[in-house]
Amino acid sequence: MDDIAERVVAGDVRAVARLIRDIDDGMPEVREVLKRLYPHTGHAYVVGITGAPGVGKSTLVDQMVAHLRKEGKTVGVLAVDPTSPFSGGAILGDRVRMQRHSMDSGVFIRSMATRGHFGGLTQSTRSAIDVLDAMGKDYILVETVGVGQDEVDVVKSAHTTVIVVIPGMGDDIQAIKAGILEAGDIFVINKAEREGADKTLADLRLMLDMDQKKYEGGKWRPPILKTEAVFDKGVVELLDEIEKHRKYLEQACGTLVPRRRKEKVREELYDMVKNRLIEEVLTKLTETGEFDRAVDEVVEGKIDPYSACDNLVLPKIKPFLE
Repeated sequence: MDDIAERVVAGDVRAVARLIRDIDDGMPEVREVLKRLYPHTGHAYVVGITGAPGVGKSTLVDQMVAHLRKEGKTVGVLAVDPTSPFSGGAILGDRVRMQRHSMDSGVFIRSMATRGHFGGLTQSTRSAIDVLDAMGKDYILVETVGVGQDEVDVVKSAHTTVIVVIPGMGDDIQAIKAGILEAGDIFVINKAEREGADKTLADLRLMLDMDQKKYEGGKWRPPILKTEAVFDKGVVELLDEIEKHRKYLEQACGTLVPRRRKEKVREELYDMVKNRLIEEVLTKLTETGEFDRAVDEVVEGKIDPYSACDNLVLPKIKPFLE
């Protein structure tokens, strides 16, 4: 374990790729490596990029990577993809969408599958972020495939969250439905050359104005930008806004590592404890056969599922209830 951790900190690409694959597969032994890597984290700046499928997130990330590399920054990219129903792996490969960066030693790109193992998408992505952070990347871009609750949870691990929409797809309404307005630090209207960009801009601005009190007292008000990522228009301005938000966080938090803020640590630790308890209890129940017996009893009508759940769980957590 120490050897793997040392290789990751030294920037060994093979060791990093293998470790993230094991995290993705839910291998239990990765916990010991992650424990050793944690003291080396807290230096990378994490940017979450989310939005509905088809809004051009991958193209935008590709252009962002290019500009960051011109500035001499090293970049890690985690692209969270839908899971293949056949292989269980990510449908889109690690470098399919960002071919031109695949041979750049300063860029590490990895696709992660949303296969829903214990700990879920959120925890596996957080762990992968820590690995790339310990590897020494300056920026980590986390791109998610949609705007559901899983994706919103993932981008909470980021310092800056970018919500991408496009004109004419009703993304403004979808944003309201998904409750991502609160999660967004920067809003981007991509493919802004399309008709309806101004209306989308006005709708987003109206949404922000409705919550005006939230931004009083010098609090960060999310800017709304127009980009045409395929033509590399507006990408530099987006990176400028990300840098402004970074400086805002550093000033507001009084620290260069806002991801270690108490509320973020509390939230991450809460999720880790919850997922670990679920994993331990369910593993025990399935190994002893209690879970399958309860399923049979519910199917046979001997017991209702609510009572079966109580019978399975309450004896296991009794020490905590006393």
